[in-house]
Amino acid sequence: MATKQTFSILVDDREATETVAKALRQHPEFRIKVERLPVGDFLVDDALLFERKTLLDLTRSIKDGRLFGQGERLANAAPRGALILEGTARGLAESRMRREAIQGALVTLTLFFGLPLLRSRDPEETARLMLFAARQGRAFALGARPRPGKRPRGKLRLQSHVLQGLPGIGPERAKRLLAHFGSVEAVIAAEADVLTDVPGIGKAVAEIIRWTVREHPAVYHG
Repeated sequence: MATKQTFSILVDDREATETVAKALRQHPEFRIKVERLPVGDFLVDDALLFERKTLLDLTRSIKDGRLFGQGERLANAAPRGALILEGTARGLAESRMRREAIQGALVTLTLFFGLPLLRSRDPEETARLMLFAARQGRAFALGARPRPGKRPRGKLRLQSHVLQGLPGIGPERAKRLLAHFGSVEAVIAAEADVLTDVPGIGKAVAEIIRWTVREHPAVYHG
């Protein structure tokens, strides 16, 4: 019988009694240690740094101005961090924050700060996500990487997912934008009058895309 892999995980002491920490203890693969982390909430295998926020946490940190400072520290950390956004549509409704404000914040964190964003429904799924990431991180460290010249599997799906974070963009519009511009970067850089060259992208949608990606973070501090 193969020996089960184990992974170290440092849990920030401010998270030690939270629901995710309790969920982590249900996975014997994790060797858990609690200490104060300078950045992030969880450090897995000294290689994967995660900040976990519920949707309500996210909106509160937008309102009080903490989010972008946290994001910048996470992006500049070693190892570079990732954000796990936890919750469902109910949490979004309870926040009473405009969807556009949340989307604008996520665009800043992912596209401009370069932070990976993972989604989970609840603390149990958050714990499982970190375990999956630990397993894949170990596999990559042992050489299980895509061969040179091969397009990473699922990249087009990931690009589509990123674009669907923009207001007014669903799967079909995301597909048309990628077909027209070739990359997420080119879509974000395009001016409104160029965006409207894409079938299904009218002036109103083009303008709100430009508004979202150009908005200064300070507007979310109030």
